[in-house]
Amino acid sequence: MNQKLHQLLIQLRLKGMAGALDHEIQRAEKEASPVSEVLHHLLIEEQVYRQDQSLLSRLKRARIPWDWTLKTFPFDKQPGVSKAQIHELSGLAFVERKENIVLIGNPGTGKSGLAIGLLRQALLSGYRGRFYHAQDLLDELYASLADRSSARLIRRLCRYDVLLIDELGYLTLKPEQVNAFFKLMGERYGKKSTIITTNIDYPAWYDLFQRKTLVDALLDRLKHYCITIRINGPSLRVASNGKGKSSTIKP
Repeated sequence: MNQKLHQLLIQLRLKGMAGALDHEIQRAEKEASPVSEVLHHLLIEEQVYRQDQSLLSRLKRARIPWDWTLKTFPFDKQPGVSKAQIHELSGLAFVERKENIVLIGNPGTGKSGLAIGLLRQALLSGYRGRFYHAQDLLDELYASLADRSSARLIRRLCRYDVLLIDELGYLTLKPEQVNAFFKLMGERYGKKSTIITTNIDYPAWYDLFQRKTLVDALLDRLKHYCITIRINGPSLRVASNGKGKSSTIKP
């Protein structure tokens, strides 16, 4: 009978229950547990299994390139970052409020580490998200114009609760890429949260995008629901070890 139950559970794709079946039957026989209690325990195992699988799926689809978390961020080595502010953001109220976060700072100051940590926290809490290098996102938007799939791509990107755009800096952009990027940001405005890391402050965005009226509109919308964090601190990539040598620190 146990074998038949296993086969049925696998056919019904109840893998969590299948994995716990033998243990629960043995426990029930030993403790004379009622059928309702056994069923309850099996359903809990199935629920936990599905939650775990859902989390693994969200993490995989987010395509986060590094295993950084907020717990691993070296706040003690970066005085330019307020640990209290980041801790508050980790509560994800900004996602609930559909607010954006823009982290501005020199290379190596920990912008990407903080952004990835916040994205990972959102994924762990059940939100859907995606990491993109800025150049990769802009290239993908540009490529979608060739086969007329840009509208479908933007709709897909707008379904992410948190979209992380990393290293928005001095890129070489075509007018079509700029237009598609502004279209994406306009569609996400007030609906989903976007996290951007950049080494250029807002005034320099006019030189980057070369479209004053569009940049005016972008910044007006982006900053309307936005938390801007400027990191004025040392680089975390190379720190002195006290012996005249250098060592790399991951943010």
